[in-house]
Amino acid sequence: MKNIITMSLLTILSLTVFGQNERKFVRNGNKLFMEAVQDTSKLDTVRFSNAETEYRKALNKKPANTQWDFNLADAMYKQKRFEEASAKFEELGEKLKAPEEKARAFHNLGNSELMQKKLDESIESYKKALRQNPTDMATKYNLAYAQMLKNKKDKQDKKDKQNKDKNKDKDKNKNKDNKNKDKQDKNKDKQNQQDKKNKDQQQNKDKQKQDQQQKQKPQQNKISKQDAEQLLQALQNDERAIQDKVKKAKAAQAKRTKVEKEW
Repeated sequence: MKNIITMSLLTILSLTVFGQNERKFVRNGNKLFMEAVQDTSKLDTVRFSNAETEYRKALNKKPANTQWDFNLADAMYKQKRFEEASAKFEELGEKLKAPEEKARAFHNLGNSELMQKKLDESIESYKKALRQNPTDMATKYNLAYAQMLKNKKDKQDKKDKQNKDKNKDKDKNKNKDNKNKDKQDKNKDKQNQQDKKNKDQQQNKDKQKQDQQQKQKPQQNKISKQDAEQLLQALQNDERAIQDKVKKAKAAQAKRTKVEKEW
């Protein structure tokens, strides 16, 4: 992403002399800035910070100088203060008059927004830059790169949404199954309670019936004293009648035997 992190630095080389003090501050700021840019082994935020200080000194003398303001925004960007740099480049994009200068401001604005992952904003800024300078290849490249990232993000967002909806449906079905299961369990518990109630009622009925039968049984076998005496008398009468019959039978037998002997 070399084209993206390389800012537009042409304004640093085009200085206008407004006085000894301002020129000294700007010259020192440019020197620090270029030294930091040329040292590719690391990001020298110290030099960029010092350059920012020099540019601010110059702007204190001449606040309306847009070229020094542009260099200040570049120094902020190099220190990874992208939000501050974005605000400054956007302001410059509206203030600058020359198309190429406006294009550079919007180009760097797009870079600052891209570093903040503001893809839609960066794409729009690159388009503004190309409207001012349609032949700028670095801006075209950055625009294509930002659009590629956006397409990739949109696809991922769509995939994430589909997965989220899928998981949501799963959760919904799971909740529905749980509700059905809970309902079934409740119905089962209710049925078990009813069965237990019916069983208890049946057991109570059986016990009551058994108790009633046990109460009735001794009543059926129980007889009064008078009935018992009558029954006993009847049995004695029957026994006497039987004995009389036996005696009569023996007497008749004895008589026949005697008659037979006389013959």
